Amino acid sequence: MARIAIYSVKGGVGKTTMAANLAWCSASISRRRTLLWDLDPANGSGFMFGIDPKKKRDAQSVIDLDRGPGKLIRKTGITNLSLLPADESIRTLDRQFGRIGKRKRLAKISAQLDKDYERIIFDCPPVLNEVSEQVFRASDLIIVPLPPSPLSTRAFETVVEAVKQSSKRHAPILPVLSMIDMRRNLHREAREANPKWPFIPAASAIEQSAVKQQPVGAFAAGSPAAQAFSKLWTAIERKLAQKS
Repeated sequence: MARIAIYSVKGGVGKTTMAANLAWCSASISRRRTLLWDLDPANGSGFMFGIDPKKKRDAQSVIDLDRGPGKLIRKTGITNLSLLPADESIRTLDRQFGRIGKRKRLAKISAQLDKDYERIIFDCPPVLNEVSEQVFRASDLIIVPLPPSPLSTRAFETVVEAVKQSSKRHAPILPVLSMIDMRRNLHREAREANPKWPFIPAASAIEQSAVKQQPVGAFAAGSPAAQAFSKLWTAIERKLAQKS
């Protein structure tokens, strides 16, 4: 069992697209029972699979003492892949964690879900607060998407420092170059400077993923984008195997 966070303190880095496509890889390539847990109020992962949250229960209720997430989890239509969608209620999740006062509440809930899922993937909001602290403590691996830019470099340094401060035994961090366009000098230089980092190309298939509300592998399996996500997933599985 493993929990993987897709996290960045910076928005617009391809975080949700990466989370949705990696969840598909987990379920469809590795054939693992996978839960994609959307912790971003925008419910981007839900949109990627054409799923709206149920109106009768708030997503933040999952964090309460006496309620489990079972009634909120939805099937995606993809074998082995379920989704815990977000809604506007989790805009106050930071305050809710603070009110409860348990440093590992998210980790405890995730441990209960481990009974049903082999992989849990967190689609995280671009915040640095108690929500991110809870995610760091709950995760076995933290993936950080990094478009090539000085601001992304600063954001990555911020993430590394925040993860180190979250606990003495923190999860390993895997930086991933995202939205790489090798026709651009800055992008080529970033790739050449970090040849061992996985990368995801800028590709029309990835843009179409949101339009079609499907992961790239579901409709363009032979595309460079789908192959890049598959390679990234292989690197993640290897990283998790080394950790165990």
